[in-house]
Amino acid sequence: MRTETAGPILLKDYKPSDYNIETVDLCFRLNDSETAVVSTLKIAPNPLGMPGAPLRLVGDCLTLVSASLDGLELNLSLATPNLLQVDNPPSEPFHIQIETLLNPLANTQLMGLFRSGAAFCTQCEAEGFRRITYFLDRPDVLSIYTTRIEADKETCPVLLGNGNIIDQGDLEGARHYAVWHDPHPKPSYLFALVGGKLDSISDNFITASGRKVTLGIFVEPGKTERASYAMDALKRSMAWDEKIFGCEYDLDIFNIVAVSDFNMGAMENKGLNVFNDKFVLADPNTATDVDYAHIEAVIAHEYFHNWTGNRITCRDWFQLCLKEGLTVFRDQEFSSDERSRAVKRIQDVKNLRNVQFVEDAGPLSHNVRPDSYFEISNFYTATIYEKGSEIVRMLKTLVGDEAFRSGMRLYFERCDGSAATVEDFLGCFAEVTGRNLDVFMRWYNQAGTPLVTVTTSQNLLDQTFTVTLQQSTASTPLQAT
Repeated sequence: MRTETAGPILLKDYKPSDYNIETVDLCFRLNDSETAVVSTLKIAPNPLGMPGAPLRLVGDCLTLVSASLDGLELNLSLATPNLLQVDNPPSEPFHIQIETLLNPLANTQLMGLFRSGAAFCTQCEAEGFRRITYFLDRPDVLSIYTTRIEADKETCPVLLGNGNIIDQGDLEGARHYAVWHDPHPKPSYLFALVGGKLDSISDNFITASGRKVTLGIFVEPGKTERASYAMDALKRSMAWDEKIFGCEYDLDIFNIVAVSDFNMGAMENKGLNVFNDKFVLADPNTATDVDYAHIEAVIAHEYFHNWTGNRITCRDWFQLCLKEGLTVFRDQEFSSDERSRAVKRIQDVKNLRNVQFVEDAGPLSHNVRPDSYFEISNFYTATIYEKGSEIVRMLKTLVGDEAFRSGMRLYFERCDGSAATVEDFLGCFAEVTGRNLDVFMRWYNQAGTPLVTVTTSQNLLDQTFTVTLQQSTASTPLQAT
């Protein structure tokens, strides 16, 4: 555990990374107490960074075995479990290869690589990837990942990773391997790996453009009969996102893994969502309507992240509401269309008043976009999720349905494959409406629910009026990321 005391991290201090990591090739040799990880990173100076700056790859309690730069061994005497620094890296693209040794069975933090019952799992949001290997573990460093997983074939017959599977086969010693490749650049927090003895159900989805996507839900042995509703919810989510937002799935495979030991409700890792199984499994003999509604909402939420969070991610963790609040808005709209819009709205407002309003009125009140934090994990709150959703809903009301659809289309087109900010998001709506939305930023940058005077210039908005925030909340604001 890290024990050093650090000051707050400030939004105003943001600077682009001095280096980009263009590709990441990983090899995991899974074993309960001694998993070897070899990472090969193609690194290039960032034109927006400081020329000649030291390369600082961060870790968290790592055991470093070896490290080399373009085949030449690095001096490990200065490395620590939390930092691998290269003082004079090349000015042209170069490769660093690092081998670390992990103990998944002893990882009780459930961050990084850990053992969960019958499976190895990873959880990397917000800063778990640094518990796997030394890295530029920040959301604005986007890389192409290829992951090779090796394990005992009897105890780990299922080997899953991000993206599409490109190779698999047997190895000596009753072991086997699988290689997964994700062609879409992503930050390290969206990396995922699962290996273990799991049962599964499968299905297919045909996208609007006619592509066939293979769907899988993997569960602990003996639980497949309770996964069928989650599969149905997934297919409905995919169809709804195409119809309402024009967002088509972009890989050949989409997998969900449900395990009993998972420290968050669910995680939107690219193409490989990992869930706490209470948000996937439903026994028709015992599950209530509320259980089914929760499963439907969380399945949809994590799937919708494929565009609002994955294809477009956050420049920094201060922009967390940009992926979470916007995605909560999308899953609330989905549930409203699938069920009763009026009933859903009443439920959301009731929950908001019971949770987020209390948070806003107390000592834990904070901005929807914070300007500082000591520990980002403390900001997965109702304010980020539910108040963030209500701000998006208010924006839709202010600009109108058609302008909102146009703004979302522009946002998806302009920011696809990038790490965006709230300003990037609002800028798309300002452009399509021809309005100055600078004052709207106050909803993101101030805590509490202040009265805001908004001056506008078209249609219903040709007047000055006072906006008061009426918000909603999902029933489990800290459960899904």
